[in-house]
Parts: sequence; structure tokens; C-alpha cells
Amino acid sequence: MSLFKARDWWSAALGEGEEFDQGCLCVGDVDNSGTGHDKIVVGSYMGMLRIFSPNANKLSDGGTADAQLLEVQLQNAIIQVEVGKFVSCSDLLHLAVLHPRKLSVYTATGTSGNVEHGDQYQLKLVYEHNLQRTACNMTYGTFGGVTGHHSLCIQSMDGMLMFFEQDSYSFGRFLPGFLLPGPLVYNPRTDSFLTVSSARQLEGYKYETLAVATDAESRQDSDLLPKTGGKRLTPDWTFVLGEQALDISVPSFSHSSSSILVLGERNLFCLRDNGQIRFMKKLEFNPSCFLPYISVKDGTTNLLLGNHNNMLLVYQDVTLKWAAQLPLVPVAVRVANLPELKGVVVSLSSDGHLLCSYMGTDPSFFSTPKVDAREADYEQIDAEMKKLQKFIREATRTQDILPKSDAVDDLSVKTTVSSCLDTPSQALIQDIDGLPVPSVTVQVKVKANSVLQSAKLSVCVQPPLAVTQDQFVLESMGVGSTKEVAFSAFLNGQYPPADLTGDIVVSYSAPTGVPRVLQSRFSLPLALVCVPSSPAKNTKFKITVDTNQPPVDISSIFREFSTKTEDKDGNSLAFQFLSGAKVTVLASKTSQRYRIQSDSFEDMWLVVKELVQRFDQHFSKLGIKDFKKSFSGPMPLQEYFLSVDNHFQLRVSAQQYQDLLSERAVQFRAIQRRLLTRFKDKTPAPLQNLDKLLDATYNQVIALAEAAEENRALLEQAFVRLRSSTHLLVLLLSLWQGLTPDQTAILEATLLPLLQDTPQLGWEESCDAAVSHLLRSCLSRSPKDQATSLAQAGGPVLGLPQDTNRLKKHIALLCDRIGKGGRLTLASEANVQIPAQIQNLAAPGGVEPIAEVSGDGEDLEPPQEMTKFIKKKLSKKVKKEKEKKEVSREPSEADVKEEAGVPEETLKEVKREKKESTKDKKESKKDSSKEPKDDTKKKESSSSKEKKEKKEKDKEKEGKESGDRKVSRKSSLKVKEKKKDPEAAEG
Repeated sequence: MSLFKARDWWSAALGEGEEFDQGCLCVGDVDNSGTGHDKIVVGSYMGMLRIFSPNANKLSDGGTADAQLLEVQLQNAIIQVEVGKFVSCSDLLHLAVLHPRKLSVYTATGTSGNVEHGDQYQLKLVYEHNLQRTACNMTYGTFGGVTGHHSLCIQSMDGMLMFFEQDSYSFGRFLPGFLLPGPLVYNPRTDSFLTVSSARQLEGYKYETLAVATDAESRQDSDLLPKTGGKRLTPDWTFVLGEQALDISVPSFSHSSSSILVLGERNLFCLRDNGQIRFMKKLEFNPSCFLPYISVKDGTTNLLLGNHNNMLLVYQDVTLKWAAQLPLVPVAVRVANLPELKGVVVSLSSDGHLLCSYMGTDPSFFSTPKVDAREADYEQIDAEMKKLQKFIREATRTQDILPKSDAVDDLSVKTTVSSCLDTPSQALIQDIDGLPVPSVTVQVKVKANSVLQSAKLSVCVQPPLAVTQDQFVLESMGVGSTKEVAFSAFLNGQYPPADLTGDIVVSYSAPTGVPRVLQSRFSLPLALVCVPSSPAKNTKFKITVDTNQPPVDISSIFREFSTKTEDKDGNSLAFQFLSGAKVTVLASKTSQRYRIQSDSFEDMWLVVKELVQRFDQHFSKLGIKDFKKSFSGPMPLQEYFLSVDNHFQLRVSAQQYQDLLSERAVQFRAIQRRLLTRFKDKTPAPLQNLDKLLDATYNQVIALAEAAEENRALLEQAFVRLRSSTHLLVLLLSLWQGLTPDQTAILEATLLPLLQDTPQLGWEESCDAAVSHLLRSCLSRSPKDQATSLAQAGGPVLGLPQDTNRLKKHIALLCDRIGKGGRLTLASEANVQIPAQIQNLAAPGGVEPIAEVSGDGEDLEPPQEMTKFIKKKLSKKVKKEKEKKEVSREPSEADVKEEAGVPEETLKEVKREKKESTKDKKESKKDSSKEPKDDTKKKESSSSKEKKEKKEKDKEKEGKESGDRKVSRKSSLKVKEKKKDPEAAEG
């Protein structure tokens, strides 16, 4: 319960299912009683007009019925109601009611009753105007400075201001640059009209300017005014709000300050009459309505402001003076003087809740109970503390972003794939290359454990697979109810898919109204995309998988294919893809090896995956727990790079087609403009073959569009093939190094960061960024390099590269690092201890990010401050030791390269990388021990030794130690001199 709230004095619920807005409420002495008491007039979009006069004496007896004076059902919807002097030759107040196509002015009269039922009120029509345009809102005032009566101005939905002087129509003007209607108000101090245009700016038009402008019957006529000699309508002043306005108000009670108040969607503006801003208040909530009222302090303006948080706020200029809680969201608020209570706040909600309230507080009767003074049980507190610490440790140990699911789910989904193919097939393509295309039925059973509303089931499969129906609408389900749906999946393209799994997604609303999604995955059989065939002997690509168990009969592994093959020995099996190459599986009779071979590298992926999965299932059924599988052959990087190049060339072609289409479209529009100008000319000039050029350009645009569409289809096919080859490469890497499932998932997310190409981001640049991150973090050469990479800022914006050489080098380097025992883990980034020097570099304003070398992307340039000291070459002794180490290491590197299948192009890159790494390590050791003084020692020691080589070669070996000592003394003296003269030291 809020302490500060609006105290309910009188309230009423107006009808059921009716709608109200800010123009549907007004207050005034509409029946001209002369007592000075206001009546509340409410109109609804349903055409109901009601008049209320709440009285404190009637609240306890009759309630709403006694307070209601009149209720009339009008024929049309009521947009706005206003009370004013709308009848000529009469000083009485009348009621103006605005309908979409009509303006009606009524007089409300009351006659005293002779019986106990009370007074009787009637509504009589004085005059009405039928509008030619649909109305939006209206305002009234003494237009042109005329006193004694009020004129009306109506704004239509298409931007026309229609002026009415009592029962006669004056004129109409169209607002310039109109798009959508905004709030409209009349300022009597300057005799001008204020509105907010679609350009989100406040515009002021003087009545004199509107009257002088030439009349226009349509918006087209208003655009042609300058050509006919009339005066174009322009605003006298404008003010840019930057947002749409909800309402405008011009308070007339503040004599010392002329203010215009505008309520925006996020701000409250106060301007002077000439459009200069006085102040602006930024609102921290969504406002719904506002109303200025008289302030007790001269020079300021008080206003009531309602928001969507059921709050009524009282501001004095920009200072919040009071905040009251309301039981509704007000769309209109007024201040009325009612019998026995002045200054009542009348608020109306959009659903018809009418409330008369005043500001007040509720006293708090709560008293704090006395605390029992008892001694603390420290053992109990200690036990509770340990229990809480245990909960905190368990909560911080789990790093899941998503919240844990409940113990019992609201919904359970069970998917069953039929073991037999459909007869007849449901495929859209009946046969591919003479082979019939089969389909398989998938049944989904949904069981509800609670009441579910608006449940929908969606099916998603990988292209080019398709289903007969991918959307199902499930009706409302009760507790324990089940629904079953079935669909068929089939191949619908001229290339094999990269994945045979599909997803079932069920979206529903929980009993609490929270939307939830449940996902289930199913696997389609391999027989859906291939048929058994005769084995092929000579193929381009071969992969060998080793196991640690005795050889297994392949026919027992693939039973659905073995019944249709001619090989009875069981050591060979061939799969002919419906839209691809033939894949043969050979099993050795003596060893524990299995060979998969084919003429297409990417087509082997599904067979290798299926073979590995069925091996795991077969040996797990036999109870063998130490079953292991491995891959020992060279990594097929060159074969993999063929798929990468094919995909990249198609992306380049797509970009070229896009550029050509843009050029031809510009040319086509230019020719069209020239032709149109010649056709419109009164004395047309010859076409000069422009029509033929237009036809030729049109044919080129059509041909380019068709070629781009064909290239897009080829690009989709190439990306699916690239996914297949990438999955195969990840599987071979995991078998080669025995990666764990977590490491395999990291590797797959690195090499397949996208499931679909987009024009803004493609596979090449995103994969290169992911691989470079691994090479710089967990697969870096040293913890120092890893910490340096973590301290760097973000890289450049990803875009289409010029070629794939950089990506190929990075993937080859990734395979090499993994082959040498690199650990794939994301947690290593958090475990790396960043040195203090690099932490200073990573601080804001420390140093710019370290740039990459264009050749490798792994070698980093040293900072500019270090390059001043590392300009001389290393001494000959260091070179000799370095050459000895390189000679001893070269054979092992070559062997590793041959085993890993890394191309020869990257061999030099890796060697150069190792040389620079040894240089960095030695230089870092020297730098850490000797600091910048040792760099000067290096320079002078090397120069002194070069002089000694020419003069005394024999004495050099014997006097190294003494010479070094002397050089170190001289260098220390020179360093001191350099410290005294900093300019010389820098030079």
C-alpha cells in the first residue's frame, strides 16, 4: 500500500467494452446553472454521451445513478467534446461534439421534477456541420480577436484545417508538408494555431496568415498555388522537438509568463509564444496525459502529469512537488470545481474508469515490535554461515547463462523416425539420374503436463532436405492430453546434405503466461540420400580409420544396405548418393583398418560419420569399454582447400553480379529520365536510338538478374559442400589427436562459425577471425604472447577478403599446433596470468593495439619504443649456437609436417616463426635482466669485436672475458653521459 496516493472521492465505471481517449473528457457548467459548479462530460468511441454531477450528499445514497444527469446514444463515434460559447447572439455555454464526419453543437437544459425522481435533463441539437473530410481533432477560441463568442477549428486526417464561425463555414487550409495529424491547440495571446508535424517539430501559424492564404480544395491544389499567383502557406516559426508529441497546452491563467507546454514521448517542453524554449524536462517514464493548472506562486506553472505506471505527478516547472498512486492509467485529466469540493482531479482511463480524487496520505498504524534481548548462539550462526557459503560456492561454480529448468517440464516431446521408407514416396522430385527418391515418415508425440495455450510446432531440416509440412498449430492442451503429428522428409535438391539431423521446436505459453520453447532433435536414416551399389576400385580421395578391436563384418554394421549388395564376404560396401558421388568402404581382413574412398571429398562425410557412430554402438552393445578409433594418415588439407576456393570464387562472382546490376540499373534509370523528358516536351526532339538503348539495357538487367540467381543457387550448394568437408576435417582432427567432446565442439565452432552465408558476413572472414583468436589465445607460442593478445583491443571490421591464402595458412598452422599437442580450451584465457607490464599496456590510454604482419597474421610487430634498441644484429656466437639448434631441429619438423599433411608452402612460415620466437625469448631474457643499458652494451661490444677481428683474430678467443669487462665499463660511462643529455641518447 502506497502512503502517497490519490484519495478516491467519487468513481464510476462507464459501460462495458467502450473505449476512450484524451479528447473524450471535458468539464464545465454545461447546463448554465449559474452556481459555478462544473459538470463532467464524457463521450466514448461507441457513441455514448454522458454528463455527471458528483455531489458529496449523494455519494452514500445513490452512488453513480444519482450523480449521472444524462446518457444519450449518438449515431456516430465521439472523437472530442468541448464546452464553449458556440452559438451567436448567446452568452450561454453549449456543448460541441466532434464525430468523424460531423460536428454537432448541443444545448443541455434541466427542468426541475415534480416527483421524487429529481430533475430531468435534455439535450437539444442547435446546429450541425457535415464534414467532407474525416476529422481528427478540434480546438476553439476567439479567432481573429473577436470577443463574445468562440469559433471552431477542425483538423482532418489529411491535413486540412476547417474553420467554423458558429453555424457557418469560414474557410479551409491545408498544412504544408503534411503526413500524419498531430495535436492542435489555439493560442489566444498571439492569435495563432500550434501543431506538431510529422517532421517532429512544433509549428505556429497565425490566424491572419491562414486567412490570407489562397483557398484550396485539395492538397494538389495547394501545391500549385505559386503558379496561379496565390500565397503559399508557411509556418511563422518552428521548433524541432525530435520526438512525437502526445499533447499541447497553452495555459491562459499565468499572466506574468507566456508559456506553451508540449508533452513528448520522453520529454516535457516549455516554450515562449515566439517559439523560444524556456526549459525542458527529461522524463524517466512513459507519460500518458498532462494538464497545467493555476499556481499559487507567481511566475511558475503547475501541471499534473499522468504516466503508464499508474502515477499522477505534480510538477512546478521542472520540480516534482507531489506523487500520487492511481488505480488506473489516465488518458485524460481535468481539474473541476464540484459542490462542496473545489479543485477535484478528474481522470479517465481508456477502458472507461472515471475517477474524482484529491491528494492525500494514509497514516501508518504499524509499530515496530520489540526485539527480544537474547544471547546469540554462535555455533548456530557459524553453521548457518557455512551452509550459506556452500550455496554461494555451488551457485558461482555453475557458469550457465540460461536458468535451470524445472524438475517437471510443462511439455514432453517424443520423436520417432520410421524404420521403413514410405511406399509410395512423398518426395517432390520423383527421381534423380534415374534413381528413385525415397521419403521417410517422422511421428512426433507431444504430451502436456500442465495447461498450455497457443502451442505451435515447427520442423527444421538442413538443405536440401525438405518436409511435407513444417508448421503445425496445436490447440489448447489440458493436463495429460497428447497430440500426434506426422510428416515425411525427403531429398529435394541436386546435392547431398551436410547433416541428416532435424529439429522439432514447440513454442507455447506456460500457465503463468510466460512464453517458452522446447526443442527436440531427430536423425534421418542414411538410406534417405543414398542406395547400395557396386564397389569402386580407383578413386581420387582415400581415408583410413584404425581401431583397437578385431575387424568387424561391415554387412553386420550396415544391415539395410548389405541385403542389396553383391559382395558376400562382407569386407566391402558401396554407397551411391542420389545426387553425388559413389563412396566405398573397405575392411581389411587381417588388420584393424577400414578405408573409405570416393571421387568426391565432401561426399565421404556422411559415410565416415555413420561408420564411426555405428562402431561405437556396436562395441558398446558388446560391453567393450576400451574401444578406441584413430586416424593416422596425413591431414587432407589440399582436398579441403578445394571446397574453400570453390565457395570463395562463387562469393566473388556474387559480388561482381551485384556491382554490374547496380551499374545497369543506374544506366536504365538515366535512359528512362531522358526518354520521359523528350516525351513530355511540347516540341519533341528525335529519340536518337534511346529506345533501342533502353531495350538493350533492360535485356542486360534481366540476363544479369538470372545469372545472379543461378550463382546464388550454386553458392548455397557450395556452402553445403563446404560444411560437409569442414565436418569431415573436424572429425579427422579429433580422431588424429583423440580430442575430447568439448575440444571437438570448440574446433567445430571455430571452423563453422556460420550456418548460413549472408551478404554482410561470410564464412571466410568469420572463420579466419575465429582461427586467429585460437592461435593467439590457447594455441599461442608462449603465455606471454597469449597475455599480449588478451590485452589487445578489437580487430578491424570483417569483410570479404581478397583471396584465401591467409585463411589457408591459418588453418594449416592450426592443424600443426594441434598436432604438436596444443590444448583447445576457452577456460585458459581466464587462467593466464597477465604480466604487470602488459596490464599497463591494456589500461585505457596505454598504447595502441599491436598490428598483425600481412603475411602470417601470427607474428607480431614489436612496439616502436623497442625498435630503437633492437637495430643491430646478434653476435656471431649467438648465430652459431642458433644455427646448430636449427640444424638439429629441421628433420623433426619436416617429419611432423609430413605426418600432419601440412603443405610445403607453410613450412617456411613455420621455420621463420620459430626463429623469431627464439629471438624474442633471448631478447626478452636480456631485456628483463639488463634493461636498456645492456642494449648499448650490445652495440659497443659488437663494434669493438668487429674491429678486433680485422687486427687480432688469434687473441680474440683468449681475451673475451677481459674485453667484455672493459666494454661493459665503457658502456656504463656512456650510458651515464646519455642520461645527462637526453637528446643525444634519443639520437
